[in-house]
Amino acid sequence: MAFDNESFEEEENFAEMFAASEKQQETSRIVEGEVVEIQADENRALVGVGDKLEGIISLDEIRDENGELKFNTGDKIKVMVMGYYNERPKISYKKVLEQEKTIEFIDAHKDDYEDLVVEGIITKKNRGGYVVEADAVSFFMPRSLAAFKDTDDVVGRKIKAQVVKIDPAENSIILSRRKLFNEERKKKKEIIDQLMAEDVIVEGVIKKITSYGMFVDVGGVDGLVHYNEISYKGPVNPSKLYKEGDVVTVKAISYDKDKRHLSLSIKAVQPDPWAEVESELDEGDTITVTVSNIEAYGVFVDLGNDIEGFLHISEITWNKNVKNPNDYLEVGQEIDVEVIEINSKTHKLRVSLKRLLPKPFDEFMKKYNEGDVVTGTVTSLTDFGAFVRIDGVEGLLHNQDISWDKNTKAKDVLKSGDEVEVKIAKINEDEQKISLNRKTLLESPIDKFATTHKVNSVVKGTIRDIKDFGVFVSLEDGVDALIRDEDLAPLVKEELEPGQEIEAAIANIDTRRDRIRLSVKKLDYIKNQEMLEEINDTESHSLGDLIKDKFK
Repeated sequence: MAFDNESFEEEENFAEMFAASEKQQETSRIVEGEVVEIQADENRALVGVGDKLEGIISLDEIRDENGELKFNTGDKIKVMVMGYYNERPKISYKKVLEQEKTIEFIDAHKDDYEDLVVEGIITKKNRGGYVVEADAVSFFMPRSLAAFKDTDDVVGRKIKAQVVKIDPAENSIILSRRKLFNEERKKKKEIIDQLMAEDVIVEGVIKKITSYGMFVDVGGVDGLVHYNEISYKGPVNPSKLYKEGDVVTVKAISYDKDKRHLSLSIKAVQPDPWAEVESELDEGDTITVTVSNIEAYGVFVDLGNDIEGFLHISEITWNKNVKNPNDYLEVGQEIDVEVIEINSKTHKLRVSLKRLLPKPFDEFMKKYNEGDVVTGTVTSLTDFGAFVRIDGVEGLLHNQDISWDKNTKAKDVLKSGDEVEVKIAKINEDEQKISLNRKTLLESPIDKFATTHKVNSVVKGTIRDIKDFGVFVSLEDGVDALIRDEDLAPLVKEELEPGQEIEAAIANIDTRRDRIRLSVKKLDYIKNQEMLEEINDTESHSLGDLIKDKFK
């Protein structure tokens, strides 16, 4: 009989190797002895076997399942004499049992063993091979049939191997682990070839569930159902749908010969629901769905036919400050959504909830107009201003419109959550933007200044900044004024510096545009006029006095 391109004629004499592994000599024999003495302290018994000295046997060999001794002093016992050590016979009760079990096994299977597979423990390794024990039966597995590396530490390992020879004359049973491997590989190949060639649908048993899929046994071959191949919904957690031992219907979809990986699919057995979606749905359609899962970035919705759509967090509401979808939706809730994208190639479906809701900006336009004074809530602060929500719509309150004080910023006077009264300065309907103003609701420093000052009034201030076109001057109560270059004479601009006190006349007060212009030139003119008037008054007075004196 030959197998795996091997033959018994080309191999070693397995029976001889088995005999060598047991180091049995011609003197090995089974005899009936008598228990002479039980030495419990040393865990041994002395057994007389008809020789000059008694043999020694471990008490562990003659204990039953409960740990009780099967024999006592004076009892007859069958032992195997395997040789001598220092003239004392080497005996074993266990070997007798093993031989009896081995003989029973040989008698039961000697005529039909070609497909017989045993599972046992490797108890010994020698130059010729390995001794395997299973159910008290000893087997021998030659090194050439073991499929182990020489460096492998296999003693004590549990293995499966196929019986390849039984020799009743030698009481030997030969195993081959390699033969079993080849048979299993051949069987698996036949199963895989059949699955791949015939495109068949089969039932399998789930052996193991992992985070990335399930291993399923189909007729003795393990295949992987990746989590992408469980449902048309997309990647799913298999542990939420199945448990180990469940029977599932699968179909083979690929086989990697190099890696020996069989890929299976559950969804390939089922009708493709996307065919129905592509024929029944269009972008813009409104459908009723059920919330199936909520994540921080959005919501998955079930269409009811093993297809899931995705509702991004930005498509839940018109409110741009959504922190968590759980604040708006809950698992199991039915909602109407609009289909906004169908990708038949990637099997992706995107939907929107907010597109079925009234647009807050449209509602705002119906209710408010430019110039209206309203109260809103500060939602966020930035370096350039504050966003204020008014009836679900946000408007921008820019820093320059916070206060009449140009150095004041939104962060200085407001915080998130504050209610603030503002004026709707501008509504950009095309870009859906709203500009707000707060300072127009406050008293203008220039308005206040204008109540106590008139054009041509002389004022004193401090130079705040010098520009290419003129000089900015800080007046009382935080009021700024501008002296243009042409109004600086007779002063020399290059001789001026910030912080310097300066005197000028008011040339113009524009309360509508919140601007004040000063003029040094005008002040100089006014002073010259006042001096001239004073001189004229003096001269007129002197001439009158001369005339009076003459008439006297």
